[in-house]
Amino acid sequence: MDGILAVRTLMVVMIVAPCKAAPTVSSSQEDNTKAQEYLSQFFSEVGVSAPDSIWRSALDDFEETLKKMQEFFGLEVTGHLDSNTLQVMDKPRCGFTDVARYGHFDGQPKWENSVVTYRITEYTPDLTKSEVDATIAKALQIYSDVIPLDFKQIFSGTADIMIEFKAKDHGDFSPFDGLNGVLAHAFSPGEGRGGDTHFDEDEHWSLSSAGANLFLVSAHEFGHALGLAHSQVSTALLYPTYTYVNTEGYKLPDDDKQGVQAIYGVRTISDQPSAKPDPIPQPDPIPQPKPKPQPQPEPELEPEPTPDPLPNRCSRSLAFDAATLMQNNLYFFQGGYFWKKSSNWDGIMMKKIQSVWPGINHVDAAYENKRSDTAFFFEDNHYWGIRGNTILPGYPKPLRNLGFPRSVRKLDAAVHVPITSRTLFFAKYKYWSYNERRGRMDRGYPKLIYQDFPGLGYRVDAAFENRGDLYFSNGPTQIEYSYIRRRALRTLFNKSWMECEY
Repeated sequence: MDGILAVRTLMVVMIVAPCKAAPTVSSSQEDNTKAQEYLSQFFSEVGVSAPDSIWRSALDDFEETLKKMQEFFGLEVTGHLDSNTLQVMDKPRCGFTDVARYGHFDGQPKWENSVVTYRITEYTPDLTKSEVDATIAKALQIYSDVIPLDFKQIFSGTADIMIEFKAKDHGDFSPFDGLNGVLAHAFSPGEGRGGDTHFDEDEHWSLSSAGANLFLVSAHEFGHALGLAHSQVSTALLYPTYTYVNTEGYKLPDDDKQGVQAIYGVRTISDQPSAKPDPIPQPDPIPQPKPKPQPQPEPELEPEPTPDPLPNRCSRSLAFDAATLMQNNLYFFQGGYFWKKSSNWDGIMMKKIQSVWPGINHVDAAYENKRSDTAFFFEDNHYWGIRGNTILPGYPKPLRNLGFPRSVRKLDAAVHVPITSRTLFFAKYKYWSYNERRGRMDRGYPKLIYQDFPGLGYRVDAAFENRGDLYFSNGPTQIEYSYIRRRALRTLFNKSWMECEY
């Protein structure tokens, strides 16, 4: 394999001041060790054709390698470990620095077929599937516009380029490192993992300047998947660092265009799908006598549609869309179904959501305000007021009625905290606090989840309150949390609530 490439969030370092104070020279053992690791990882002379050693090759000459690093970043080339150099080393950055006017992998691996297939096996919940599909197609099109290569999305089997959103260790020996670290990485063309492209699910994917823009990052990674290495031209798409630019009408920059055309050639008019000529007008046909109708065979009855498989409440991978305590019973929602765990009898009851609350297809978030004896169910950008099995009149209402900005199109979770009369709403990596008594959002929100809830992480899929503690689910696990002490108490599986024997 020709190596894994990664892109990290980092603003371009620019040296603009003609006069500056002399940097202080560092001599601490800790700084020296950090610098050696940095240079070994990012400025090794090992080529991309040796993926198992590219990140950990020993340095032959520390001073000379340090000079190369300083020159690359526009620093004063001293060969000494000064404060400015350490500051750059502390910045998040890309994991690969094979730079040139435009860079190719060793041997210039390429796709030999004219149609390259791709398949998205796992999506991000940050965007809808249709948004991800359209964005990926748009990112690939900027290449097919300039080279004689076409891309086709398939939905089963193994594609040339397999695409997935995964967090942390995801099976390719290059684990992601959480929010604001490595955004994505891709393999160069080839068999097996060749061309495969992975996105870090811990990032906040968007179609705007917020978080990580999926179009820009995927377009960068697909350059690697086509055979391009990183470029030293700061305006190139394949520059090692991520910087947001306006994506409206985006075209492949010249440096990247020259690089990919050097591998695949230039798309010409003859490469475009040929347009069919307009049909030659034909005279109206002479009407023929209608034949006598023939007896038709009995129509075959269409088979009954196979119902969707019911969710398995005892699965170790059980994930909740939403959860809430309602009228002293616990409700857990997944897809179009919910489980009810009663407080006064043993057993779990499962029903279809629409069979109890018609008009509600799925529940993204839910909570109960005991003072008003009212529960609220959220689906996409609207919500309902619920009392028992009855939907209250006047619903659904839009999210903006609660004070959310229009950018919030759906919630991930909600939980009411009785001791504060506040309801906490979670959407992506942020949360809001809603004052139920005053009927409005508290000032100073949204805030970041990981800052205000130590030990909770960055996202919440479902949340509920039970006997004074809060429970926050993310995937198949949840954290029991003391809101008063602001600390995580223990980690559970979601299925722990489902009275399973295994």
